[in-house]
Amino acid sequence: MFRRDTPAEAEFRKEVRSWLEANLPAMLRGRTVRPPPAELMPWYRTLSRKGWIAPHWPTQYGGMGATLNEQIVMTEELARIGAPALPAQGLNHIGPILMEFGTAAQKAQHLPPILAGTVIWAQGYSEPGAGSDLASLMSRATLQGDHFVVRGHKIWTTWAHHSDWMYALMRTDPQAQPRHAGISFLLIDLHSPGVKVRPINTIAGDEEFSEVFLDDVVVPAENLVGKLNDGWRIANALLGHERLATANPQFPLMTLDRIKAIARATGVIDDPAFQDRLAAASINVTTLSALFSHAVELTNNAHSLGPEASIIKLFSSELLQALNDLLVEAAGGHALADKPVATGFGDVDVAASFFQSRRVTIYGGSSEIQRNVLARRVLNLPN
Repeated sequence: MFRRDTPAEAEFRKEVRSWLEANLPAMLRGRTVRPPPAELMPWYRTLSRKGWIAPHWPTQYGGMGATLNEQIVMTEELARIGAPALPAQGLNHIGPILMEFGTAAQKAQHLPPILAGTVIWAQGYSEPGAGSDLASLMSRATLQGDHFVVRGHKIWTTWAHHSDWMYALMRTDPQAQPRHAGISFLLIDLHSPGVKVRPINTIAGDEEFSEVFLDDVVVPAENLVGKLNDGWRIANALLGHERLATANPQFPLMTLDRIKAIARATGVIDDPAFQDRLAAASINVTTLSALFSHAVELTNNAHSLGPEASIIKLFSSELLQALNDLLVEAAGGHALADKPVATGFGDVDVAASFFQSRRVTIYGGSSEIQRNVLARRVLNLPN
């Protein structure tokens, strides 16, 4: 990678590698599609018992409090062994938001179950008519005494059909101008009466996303995070965490390994032109790792990422798509296989990896939105 371990870091890497080899079940290694909860959550809880489920969380909240370089080591070793994608809405999104904006009671109620893996969270942002234009959302939360009555429809909600709770943006003042001024941030128990969740089957063949229907759902007023009608500020803080999390180089690193494995199997690895493209891809993955480490350092120092989050999200998501294009090229005719391709270097799931990469430039804010953010906030271009 772009850095060298110190002796202490090398020892930590050795510890992480040997522990992962001994504890990560073989059936979970190299999985392209996120395994279902029955298979995945025992591994989540194993990491939790080890104390490694939240290396980026401060120790005061039960996290590992890992240094930047220790976090990088863990990312690299998880990629090397092909560890599966964990449900990250709790660890990377709502957890840090509650640390920053939540009440003492909200932290006490929600942070320990996230660490323990006994509760799974979903994000209720996008709606059928409000995805990239999030300020136009229409789902309503009406305050009635000590509770809100929530009505609306959320879509593209990752793992909602497996989740226990959802943090959501709801319109609490429909007359507010500008539109984002009337939005609040609520925590919704998905087991409440009036909640219906319907999974969505994707082109990759998984059910990663869902629709959530909210029909007069009663939400206690204490589930409001921050102040009433101040949800937009919290949402923007959370998007910074989300965009950083989606830029984690673990999955580009794993895709790079898949490219090399299939290229060796098909023989295209010996083509000088392909070698040039593979070298360029490797350089870009190293660049992403350096960019990611810088962003993590800023976050660890309580620096709001702002436009930096858009830069890294844009670069990482488009890089992952480019890597999967190269994976298809390396696979040649094998790219059409609907099952993993067996090679002497391990099984490689080409099609599912390619299909999954199509959506990464949409969630967390589409590439077009990221470019608009950079145009306005960095280049000061007119609207």
